[in-house]
Amino acid sequence: MGAHDHHDHGTGHGHSHENHDHAHGGHRHGHAPANFDSAFLIGISLNVGFVVLEAIYGFAANSMALLADAGHNLSDVFGLLMAWGAAAAGKRAASKRFTYGWRKSSVLAALFNAVFLLVAVGAIAVEAVRRFGEPQAVGSNTVMTVAALGILINGATALLFARGRAGDINIRGAYLHMASDAAVSAGVVVSGFIIARTGWAWLDPATSLVIVAVIVLGTWGLLRDSVTMAMDAVPPSIDPAAVESALGGLPGVTQVHHIHIWPMSTTESALTAHLVTPGGQPGDAFLRAACSMLKTRFGIQHATIQVEIDEGACAPEGHHAH
Repeated sequence: MGAHDHHDHGTGHGHSHENHDHAHGGHRHGHAPANFDSAFLIGISLNVGFVVLEAIYGFAANSMALLADAGHNLSDVFGLLMAWGAAAAGKRAASKRFTYGWRKSSVLAALFNAVFLLVAVGAIAVEAVRRFGEPQAVGSNTVMTVAALGILINGATALLFARGRAGDINIRGAYLHMASDAAVSAGVVVSGFIIARTGWAWLDPATSLVIVAVIVLGTWGLLRDSVTMAMDAVPPSIDPAAVESALGGLPGVTQVHHIHIWPMSTTESALTAHLVTPGGQPGDAFLRAACSMLKTRFGIQHATIQVEIDEGACAPEGHHAH
């Protein structure tokens, strides 16, 4: 942290790097990822075993709904692996080439996760529609038993991620997938029960289409949020107008421009801004206070502030080299 004089037009830069949530053992960034290793390991192990079981019994019972549920669970295994890998990569130290470390990989993982799910359900939907033309007998007792086990496994896994879902889009993705899987398995149990009572074979592919709809609805928000994060949009939890107003209200500041706020990862945000202070260079204490305010009020952990004395020191936005 400090004010470094620039020889071009007398600017000063303040960079807040003293407090990056390193206090918990020196390597954890942000709120969530570091504590979820065991949750990922347990969740992946349980779900891999269940996918194998569900696929075997899905073929044995000739149930499209059970196979759809297996496909959903398999996509969640990939999703959990991606989210876990991204959480681990996000803790990697910065290098000369990756100056922010690998934090952004958590955003890419969330994006891949959403896209993969949508592709997987597309394949399931095609097969379900084909089945309507050729209704097939279904082993409903097997379907009910296996799907009931799915409710337990997915419900338990969802609980492992429940506490972190507000702080990290990746943990939220893992939680949403597991919670929706439990609901989907419950739907499969109900359809198996009705088929056993009525012999309505069409209900099996119909249930798989309902599963597809559930997955698409649950994934759409994740896809939208991860795309906007990848595009460096201001995180939804931060109001850019409020940030600009707070910076403009700092002592001696007459103008704020070139303000940029973007997500560095699924849990951390960064900011750059130029502050005009015609009264002279305000010094390190001012910069420290500004960065501290951004962190406590807005959750912006990485702030870089450029101080300018002359209001005309900067070229207009778009021509200014950062």
